Amino acid sequence: MSWEGKTAPDFTLKDQASKEHTLSDYQGQKVLLYFYPRDATPGCTTEAQQFRDRLDELKSHGVQVLGVSRDTVKSHEKFALKESLNFPILADPEEVVVNQYEVLKQKNMYGKQVMSVNRESFLIDEKGVIVRHYGKVKPAEHVQEILDDLT
Repeated sequence: MSWEGKTAPDFTLKDQASKEHTLSDYQGQKVLLYFYPRDATPGCTTEAQQFRDRLDELKSHGVQVLGVSRDTVKSHEKFALKESLNFPILADPEEVVVNQYEVLKQKNMYGKQVMSVNRESFLIDEKGVIVRHYGKVKPAEHVQEILDDLT
């Protein structure tokens, strides 16, 4: 399914500080909604560090970063503290939002079929429309890819 041009599904989730975030509250600014498999794993840590380190550049383009995984608020709290994250990471343990955005995929891990969150991102414009869907994300390169698209 092509996401670009579609209205981003709205949601409400809690962040690492138990503060609720509703996507529609961000209308009027761009949002980079990124999905990742698990807190504190190598690729997810690299990606979060990239967003942390380059957040000012993204904000200079009017972009609010929101991360989402199936981890709990408590897990997010530990991860955000350990990595000094300066943006919200949202907890979706009930898998509502990962299903809305169709990023929960069947994968083969160590010979077993498991459901896992695919590393994907959505750039949402000020009106709540998805303008770019990043289906294949490389953690170390993703922020630069987004910045290139914004300029």
